[in-house]
Amino acid sequence: MADQPAASASPHLQVRPDWLALTREDVLEPGLPIVDAHHHVWDRATGRYLFDELMDDIGTGHNIVATVFVQCRSMYREQGQEAMKPVGEVEFINGLAAQSASGQYGPARACAAIVGFADLMLGEDAAPVIEALQQAGNGRLRGIRNTTAWHADPAIRSNPLPPPPGLLLDARFRAGARLLAKHDLALDIWAYHTQLDEVLALARACPDTRLVLDHCGGPLGAGPYAGRRDEVMRQWRTAMRDIAAMPNVSLKLGGLGMPVGGWDFHLQEAPPASAQLAAAWQPYIETCIELFGPARCMFESNFPVDKGMFGYGSLWNAFKRLTAGMSPDERGSLFSGTAREVYRLREGGQW
Repeated sequence: MADQPAASASPHLQVRPDWLALTREDVLEPGLPIVDAHHHVWDRATGRYLFDELMDDIGTGHNIVATVFVQCRSMYREQGQEAMKPVGEVEFINGLAAQSASGQYGPARACAAIVGFADLMLGEDAAPVIEALQQAGNGRLRGIRNTTAWHADPAIRSNPLPPPPGLLLDARFRAGARLLAKHDLALDIWAYHTQLDEVLALARACPDTRLVLDHCGGPLGAGPYAGRRDEVMRQWRTAMRDIAAMPNVSLKLGGLGMPVGGWDFHLQEAPPASAQLAAAWQPYIETCIELFGPARCMFESNFPVDKGMFGYGSLWNAFKRLTAGMSPDERGSLFSGTAREVYRLREGGQW
């Protein structure tokens, strides 16, 4: 029996390199350009995923041309005003982006776009923080994300520091979200399917702000939702259809390797190959593309969070299998074009 992942205070699964090495497969369509629209970088007691680890994954054979870093409370400043401490994360990631942009580590441009953190509960008072983040990003800051995924059941937890309920409905948060439009920044939102009515209300209340809904809209499969996939699918699809009617919302396809989704690939003797992943995810990915269209959808790795369940190479092979019957233009949007558009890549000579 393969070693099982160790229990941890973190909601994220432990990454086990020896286990991941048990599944290897050839890269499909190695020339297809990919922008990894969502990943993290951190150094925590539960694991390290820094520049070298990121570049190792990028170098698995797929044509990763650029990546988008998304906030994860990495390298905050130790001192100074509380609201300004997250500026340290963007300073740190901009350094990694500059390292990648040197070209000494290959053609991929890691962290070409940065999604940072500014507490939007500050409302319009978040403006100085946003301006400091933009300065720290040296032109690479493209969005903001706050911790918003919340559920009353303690079995549903995907963040080490869960937020209070109702942030997306708060007038202060909405004022902060509207502020992003003035700075030409997107707002990433991670919410469970039980919060999609709040996401819809936010999109309606902030029509000028570009919203990016993360991780397929968070269909849950753990805790009270275990064994209820068909029921959750119906609820999720109805809510996603309503959100798709909002032109200011784009969607990230991925994040389906988290325990809150009810997935248990990590319990297998060996990691899943791409064919198994594609079969499991087909109903979700096809529904998302059907509702939002390729021009509003973008693929993401969500690494290293999802790395506890499968390898980087198999993940992108699965996405390629799932879109094999689509046109070159449609696939171009899904794998790179939408991310380029939403996160304004290639602006300012950054990439």
